[in-house]
Amino acid sequence: MNAELDLLVRLGDYDEPQGVADRAVQAEALGFDRLTVGETTGWNIVPPLTLAADRTEELGISNDVISPYGRTPSMLAQTALTLQAAADGRFRFGIGPSSPAITERWHGQEFDRPLRRTREVIEIMRGVFEDGTPSYDGEIFDIPGLDYERGPSENPPPIDVGALGPKATEMAGRFGDGWAPQLFTKDGLRNRLEDLERGAELGGKDPSDLRVAPIVRGIASEDREAAREKARSTVAFLLGAYGPYYGNSVAEQGYPDVVDEIRAAWEERDTDAMARALPADVLDELAPAGTPDEVREWVAEYGEIEGVDAVRVGFVNGMSDTDKETTMEAVADLS
Repeated sequence: MNAELDLLVRLGDYDEPQGVADRAVQAEALGFDRLTVGETTGWNIVPPLTLAADRTEELGISNDVISPYGRTPSMLAQTALTLQAAADGRFRFGIGPSSPAITERWHGQEFDRPLRRTREVIEIMRGVFEDGTPSYDGEIFDIPGLDYERGPSENPPPIDVGALGPKATEMAGRFGDGWAPQLFTKDGLRNRLEDLERGAELGGKDPSDLRVAPIVRGIASEDREAAREKARSTVAFLLGAYGPYYGNSVAEQGYPDVVDEIRAAWEERDTDAMARALPADVLDELAPAGTPDEVREWVAEYGEIEGVDAVRVGFVNGMSDTDKETTMEAVADLS
């Protein structure tokens, strides 16, 4: 596979932050190119990533993705620069518009103008990186500015944007250094890459300079049917219960009836019915799930899509440690 291979892990899978560092060491030994970790309502992402960076030598370190509502832009810049230093220049910062649920029910903020806010946060962060100040006069943020005590950075981390829709993806291409989408079929991803390229052109960039690292959640197991049921349940939950955006995106990729049926089952909180509403062919379009050979082939084909620089492999719900190791070993053969 020409594309790089990233490993996405979830903080909730570990009893202590050090467990993320243990997984990072394992990922580096298997040949993964990068470890990335998300943050929602669990641990603060910074200590686990710092531990992972400290215990590895070559493995890239990322976050997928942080909310622009949960920290001030200046604090996000400080966080990114600190992690870049901890990782000896191997860090990539990930940000995305977030969702109404996380913004309002966790951070207590109004989910207002998410794309504009994300853009302004990125611009303010770059001001700290490049000029040593968050001074900014925007539509959302008006910051007089103080000097960052360490001054401009000689090696600031790239900024990746997690986005799904056409306008958000265009923004990623225009203002970001990379794009981290999720739950795209191969054809859906190819179509959306056109929006990324348009954004890059608006920003005066070569699209090939952007790191495109789509997230796929999968499971490899010799028990093929058990693996597929776990993947089906996870994907159905993401489409029906995890905010509106994943479901809307998959509906626009050609599966509106499937998404409607899954959402109707979620209204009754019937997770079994949600899983049953996801047909096998749609599951196959969205997730690598099955035997190790099947998962390896799926990821390899996804990585061959023109414009994809890395495939970011994450786990599904309900996986044992054996499942995780089998899945990692299956795809690591591609690295």
